[in-house]
Amino acid sequence: MEYLVRLIQIHETFRQTELVALANLANINMEILIYSKYSPYCVVRLANEAAAQALIRRSIIGKNIYELWGSGKTYEALHDVVRQRTQSRWSDFQSCSFKFDLDTYQGKRSQLSQRKIIESFDYLAFNGPIKMKDPEQTFCVFEDYDWGTTTPKEVHLGRWIAGSDRDAINTFSLKTRHYISTTSMDSELALITANLTLAAPGKLFYDPFVGTGSFLIASSHFGAVTAGSDIDGRSVRGAKGRNIVSNFRQYGLLRRYLDSFISDLTHSPLRTDVLFDGIMCDPPYGVREGLRVLGSRDGTGKEAVLIDGKAAHLRDEYIPPKRPYGFEAMLDDILEFAANMLVVGGRLSMWMPTANDEETELGIPTHPSLEIISICIQAFNKWSRRLLTYQKLSDSDIRPGNFSRRKEPLHGVKADDLNDFRKRYFQGFKAKENDD
Repeated sequence: MEYLVRLIQIHETFRQTELVALANLANINMEILIYSKYSPYCVVRLANEAAAQALIRRSIIGKNIYELWGSGKTYEALHDVVRQRTQSRWSDFQSCSFKFDLDTYQGKRSQLSQRKIIESFDYLAFNGPIKMKDPEQTFCVFEDYDWGTTTPKEVHLGRWIAGSDRDAINTFSLKTRHYISTTSMDSELALITANLTLAAPGKLFYDPFVGTGSFLIASSHFGAVTAGSDIDGRSVRGAKGRNIVSNFRQYGLLRRYLDSFISDLTHSPLRTDVLFDGIMCDPPYGVREGLRVLGSRDGTGKEAVLIDGKAAHLRDEYIPPKRPYGFEAMLDDILEFAANMLVVGGRLSMWMPTANDEETELGIPTHPSLEIISICIQAFNKWSRRLLTYQKLSDSDIRPGNFSRRKEPLHGVKADDLNDFRKRYFQGFKAKENDD
């Protein structure tokens, strides 16, 4: 059966990817029949209504899903298709309460025009009461216009099946969250990331750059048990009773939160083993300040310092030394960590910045054990950030030609020496000059 998914008209590169991920998660067969980044109407083929409900139930980019009764270039063509495809089903809804809606994209209709369109479907002969609130059946007419035109290029009729989980965006909004920082991921993108990573009950998810816990909260909302870490102990501990724990308590999700600890990715206390079903992270870009990892700048150990007879590094207020860290080295370390810690079939979703100029954009990091599932782009002005989603391969699926992109480490002590993106950011992303 064919169904129409009403998408939102933003985050265009994420929309189809989320639908495919949700179909994968629900273990349903889905064929995308009609999709365009210039339209919010997507037509898919699914087995039945149960599959349609499973697909849309936790979608963030989709709004609703409808059983598609017909499509046409004109209303005359639409009516013909509706009669041919659905006449045998009209009696099923003859006595139900119902209403009709009109959804236009890049166009508008007067109230009188809307009424005439709705009344043109009077041949359906529904005899039940019209209820504008909570009817048993809702039918919607969709009009898709080209920009600046007055006549729709495509019209559809659909019967509402189910709505999505977009209310979660407001539920977890940063505007009302107890504990946030300037780098907290907004709720919409965090929830989308959780969907692409296939967060679900019975799974363990981890964020190695946990910050204030946005990704963990999104994953726990979808049923996953979560844990995190961060090099910045202040983020983990919080202040004045506001911290990651208080965020989970605010949303009634504390039972799905294990804990967070202070660590950087290169000095993780976790045993190297397949532990996680999903890893989600938005690693620091190193723009406001250079990237750091634990360790001395010269790489040598330091003699222990005693304060009042107690080793300084064992005191609560101790701040460990940190050394400069390369941005691309960090990306490679994230992939290596995921390859070691993910279960087979587990996913890594990682946000990565890049320049919009092809001459200066950063390449996609790769790893032999990780297959790139999708690349979604959120564009800004002169730069963008990409959401890269990988899936852990079994040993038998690793092809001999799979090689990682790992580069020679950059050397230097300044942030710009170790982070080409940071350097280009402050240069306004000007193209590199060719050496003579």
